[in-house]
Amino acid sequence: MIKKTLLFLLFGISLFAQARQKSDEEQIQQLIQDSFDVLFSSFDSERIGEFYTEDFILLEDGEVWDHQKILDYFAKAKLNPNPTTRINRFDFVKTTVSGDRAWVAYHNYATISRDGQVVRQVEWLESATAVKTPEGWRLDMLHSTRLEAK
Repeated sequence: MIKKTLLFLLFGISLFAQARQKSDEEQIQQLIQDSFDVLFSSFDSERIGEFYTEDFILLEDGEVWDHQKILDYFAKAKLNPNPTTRINRFDFVKTTVSGDRAWVAYHNYATISRDGQVVRQVEWLESATAVKTPEGWRLDMLHSTRLEAK
């Protein structure tokens, strides 16, 4: 009886753990959120590899940004003696996963504040592609189109 109870309990725990794991779609959407919060809000250049592949590119307002251009942007932002705070919010339009590849389309909303006062609000329509690596999902391309204020 104890063995059956223990077996049932272990089986239940295993099912619960599987149910709590995030789907690939959820992981990719979380990757987008975390990448902006860590990289473009905190400028934590040490963590870029947690979010981007080595050959990652960002297509930003007609420019191609690679790792170095992003790192240069972070270094310049860190020199600002009176930095702003950026809060990111996303509205996901579609996320498609096919094996170890995925793409996602979303609206990116940023609220920029300084000393507790909103300085501006910015919106982009973006798409990204991701690849599943042994370390988890990583973005390999992001395309960003800034939208005019409504």
